[in-house]
Amino acid sequence: MDSFYLRPIWEDNHVRDIVILGSTGSIGVQALEVIAANPGRFRVVGLAAGEKNLARLAEQVRKFDVPIVGTTGDGRSLRDALPHVDVIDGADSAKQIASLPCEIVLNGITGSIGLGPTLAALQSGNTVALANKESLVAGGDLVMKFGKDRIIPVDSEHSALYQAMQSGRRSDVAKFVLTASGGPFRERSDLSTVTIQEALAHPTWSMGQVVTINSATLVNKGLEIIEAHYLFDMPYSKIDAVIHPQSVIHSMVEFIDGSTIAQASPPNMKGPIAYAIGYPKRIADSMPAIDWSKAQQWSFEPIDEQRFPSIELARRCGAIGGGLTAIYNAANEVAVQAFIEGHIPFPAIVDTIENVVTKLGSSAPSSLRDLSDVTAIEEDARRVARELLPA
Repeated sequence: MDSFYLRPIWEDNHVRDIVILGSTGSIGVQALEVIAANPGRFRVVGLAAGEKNLARLAEQVRKFDVPIVGTTGDGRSLRDALPHVDVIDGADSAKQIASLPCEIVLNGITGSIGLGPTLAALQSGNTVALANKESLVAGGDLVMKFGKDRIIPVDSEHSALYQAMQSGRRSDVAKFVLTASGGPFRERSDLSTVTIQEALAHPTWSMGQVVTINSATLVNKGLEIIEAHYLFDMPYSKIDAVIHPQSVIHSMVEFIDGSTIAQASPPNMKGPIAYAIGYPKRIADSMPAIDWSKAQQWSFEPIDEQRFPSIELARRCGAIGGGLTAIYNAANEVAVQAFIEGHIPFPAIVDTIENVVTKLGSSAPSSLRDLSDVTAIEEDARRVARELLPA
């Protein structure tokens, strides 16, 4: 089928059963705000979160009358606080919650730990609103095998591509152009003295800690190029990225006739979240619209890949494929944590990724059989990354 319409359709007046993974994180909290603002549109049938904010998780369960909840931590406090709720705890809790019968699972988990729940949701026949880009970076081949036609992207860039693709046929696409804000260091030449506070001071987006640092290194854009490749089956040679500091144009699709379709909206994640969980019907007033009564100035510029080598490294890993993208992602997770804890300087994040990729690249498997393959690859990458960190 040449057009890009491949997703399930629901009746407009139907109450949609939804599961939210990572409900206490940035994406999960905003999704629940969208749901709360649209009574009668959704029924939250399951929530899952980590162990860091169980009080907030319990509050969410009460507010939305959720019948079942999961946490990777010890569930005793939740059982005490929620005696009439089914509580699942432990490492596999998110997978079990993702497998609940529902119409859509929003995966807002951060990191490659979200891959297992994504696969569990798809194997159960659920549609996934995917904010966990690492699912595709670490295990894209597996995800595509189980549910290529049941994924709606939540990342703003891929939501933009998804929407723009609906204006034409896939065979008529010349290329994708993803936009990047450039992060806080777009115009800074010396990155050796960057502090954690500076790296977390994103000029346009409000995001979680890890994603914000990934944006500062532009690793995030490298991950998103890999994600776009899998989501849309687009060759890496046809996926570009440019700096767009205003973060209003989220991505563009250039067609073979020279036309370019762009999706524009304020830098607000509630828009793509609402689009994904409400698809195919849009949810009114999900976010403020652009104020067209005011002058607008949007600029675009090429990415300096010498200062930000993470994008080209991601392309190389993606083009080789197999386990290399999982290595890239796992090494980044270790390096970012080391930077947060003050063990390495900012430029060493990408240096660590490249060193791990170089060391393990020749031995990386060319294909992935199952989740255990991805787990083994990531464990090796994390081990090597830690060995490369200063003592």
